Amino acid sequence: MTIDRRSLLGGAAALPALGMMPWGSARAQANNVLKLGVLTDMSGTYRDGCGPGSVAAVRQAVQDSGVAGRNIQVEVLQGDHQNKPDVASTIARQWIDRDGVDVIIDVATSSCALAVHGVVKEKNKIMLNSTGATADLTGPACHGNTIHWTYDTWMLANSTGGAMVKAGGDTWFFITADYAFGHALERDTGDLVRKQGGRVLGSVRHPFPGTTDFSSFLLQAQQSRAKVVGLANAGVDTINSVKQAAEFGLTRRQKLAVLLMIVSDVHSLGLNTAQGLVLSETYYWDLNDRTRNLANKLKGPLNGAMPTMWQAGCYSAALHYLKAAADMGVAQAKASGLETVTRMKAMPTDDDAFGPGSIRQDGRKLHPSYLFEVKAPGESKGPWDYYKLVRTVPAEEAFRPMAEGSCSLVRT
Repeated sequence: MTIDRRSLLGGAAALPALGMMPWGSARAQANNVLKLGVLTDMSGTYRDGCGPGSVAAVRQAVQDSGVAGRNIQVEVLQGDHQNKPDVASTIARQWIDRDGVDVIIDVATSSCALAVHGVVKEKNKIMLNSTGATADLTGPACHGNTIHWTYDTWMLANSTGGAMVKAGGDTWFFITADYAFGHALERDTGDLVRKQGGRVLGSVRHPFPGTTDFSSFLLQAQQSRAKVVGLANAGVDTINSVKQAAEFGLTRRQKLAVLLMIVSDVHSLGLNTAQGLVLSETYYWDLNDRTRNLANKLKGPLNGAMPTMWQAGCYSAALHYLKAAADMGVAQAKASGLETVTRMKAMPTDDDAFGPGSIRQDGRKLHPSYLFEVKAPGESKGPWDYYKLVRTVPAEEAFRPMAEGSCSLVRT
């Protein structure tokens, strides 16, 4: 069962627990159970990249965590925020107040992530953000109850944006999703372009969600004569933008910078259309034996698809949370989200998604990022073999320096 706006407005009964592990008991008292809520996009623009796959990844993390051997019971709930911040915050409050949820995971869409970010601080619970991208979560908006796990707008700007500038793309025009994520990605990439001596010639913002026709925005990008057209959007919006840019002939004279594209987007586009695009991710299923191991575990629940970095982030975040909660004891972990996050920061991270890593004082999870180029059809050896590795960015360089984020948690 999935919580959505209809069930909220209809005064639905308490959401049943989903994904109860075999060691669980429906009669267990709430204070003996860790409750994980996966709040995601189950029906909209970002569904393929997170959605049901994020729920499957969290369930796999519960299975892999070993908490069963410590007599710890875990329930996994799921909710669809429909990319609406008011729905996201309402679900978060109901989960915490009514259902006893301890940690909220994933939270696609930056505006929804920022809304839930405020709720968990107020309620002293936890948000482990994987899909929401805005770097403000570890910057001006930071607090001690959230960890930003997988990637962020600063990382995308400096990896993909930086590569495009170094390749000669010193003038830019942005096509931007008109909400918190798009604004942050345009801002962070624009700052990078200017820092490296380039110029931003202009931008246009498209409504989110619901835009399918990007022709007027692409026309403005063509008329700008910028060398690079930066797509500060994601999911279906990016897929449609890339397809329509090719149809318009834009790519004959200008370069496309897909500032956020993930492997499921490439799969939807096909290699004939996506070949040659440069993009940045922190997880790719075929990087090494460990990433392939995670992919093999999840491809069944994902109906043969390979996990995205967003879904891998949900797995990694849930796994580390469960390790910390088991170390603290269930009662103590449930008592204070802030104390549990503090324990998570003190423990090194290590999993099949990202390998060894750590969590900084400002709540930024650290691991390498990777610059990829999409293969041509003739280079692909089989289904989901889409990327050529261009560059590995070490963990200490992949994300914004902590001193530059203006996070109030940072003590100098």
